[in-house]
Amino acid sequence: MNILPRPNLEAIKTYKPGKPIEEVARELKLEGKIIKLASNENPLGASPKALHAIQKYAHEIFLYPDDNGYYLKEKLAEKHNVTPENIMIGNGSVELIYFACLTYLNPYERLMRSNGSFMMPKIGAEVIGCPIQEIPLREYRHDLERMLASITAQTKIIYIDNPINPLGTCLWAQELERFIKEVPDYVLVIIDEAYNDYITAAEYPDSGKFLSEGKNVLILRTFSKIHGLAGLRIGYGVSKPEIINAMAKVRTPFNTNRLAQIAAIAALDDITHIKHSRRVNEAGKKYLYKELKKLKVFFIPSFANFVFVNFATDSKEIFDGLQQRRVITRMIKEYGFPNALRISIGTPSENKKLIKALQEILKP
Repeated sequence: MNILPRPNLEAIKTYKPGKPIEEVARELKLEGKIIKLASNENPLGASPKALHAIQKYAHEIFLYPDDNGYYLKEKLAEKHNVTPENIMIGNGSVELIYFACLTYLNPYERLMRSNGSFMMPKIGAEVIGCPIQEIPLREYRHDLERMLASITAQTKIIYIDNPINPLGTCLWAQELERFIKEVPDYVLVIIDEAYNDYITAAEYPDSGKFLSEGKNVLILRTFSKIHGLAGLRIGYGVSKPEIINAMAKVRTPFNTNRLAQIAAIAALDDITHIKHSRRVNEAGKKYLYKELKKLKVFFIPSFANFVFVNFATDSKEIFDGLQQRRVITRMIKEYGFPNALRISIGTPSENKKLIKALQEILKP
């Protein structure tokens, strides 16, 4: 007889990331250059300063990393004008979502999220066996009024990704401030700002303000996007020391590797790479918007480094057609969008290849 897992795990749908280039080449027996616009990576690559630091310290990989991440926490504390006790580093910021669920959710409590936002908080709650409060989107944005009205005594965590992945829409300062003000003190609000480095709008919230006001928030950031360190898996959270200390109890030892910590410290200083990446992303968005309008397909203007594109047919047809033309994108059917693709913004040449492929697929 097979040993059985916990019954609640049976219904959980595992997270499906964008396909790696190697897998697509192997499955479709493709040769030549394949471009990946599926996982919102920085198409310019890693921060040059981070690469230099990795090369300098690569010989130290036989040593365990600093379990506490002392130097990275010092750097991040300075950046956010907090103390190192306010910082927790993770194996990608997604790990901290999981830690928060393990720390704060009981099976009789609930996690609230928008039903078109990032999937991992839902999975984290399902692992524990918690009911999920899924709030419908309003015009592709978080419906904060409905969220507030839906809070019950059992609501323990509210997850807000800003911008929303996979939609790219944003909440602005005034509306998020009103929301946080009304959330009860027994609720932890996770504000996931994975794409904040791409945003230049003055209306974008200063989430650190909520922390200084003593609110129960966990602010998440990552080095996987604009810094180009997705393969090293490193991110961090900023919160109250008591929240960080509680989450530390479920953290695995040495959860972030030595080179990831070193690269992250260097990447924070690479302002040239950050600004150049932002400029390339903005130019790429403008180009894609113009071309997608010509193709008469629906898209949402994005505040991240990807674009949500909705087609008049099942997205798998478009997805498969693009893969045959050596362009990998991301289907998002599990988010409730059967006709949509999330398409990362690439370099100018990659964006042109994408549009050419779409023209060929949609022309018939």
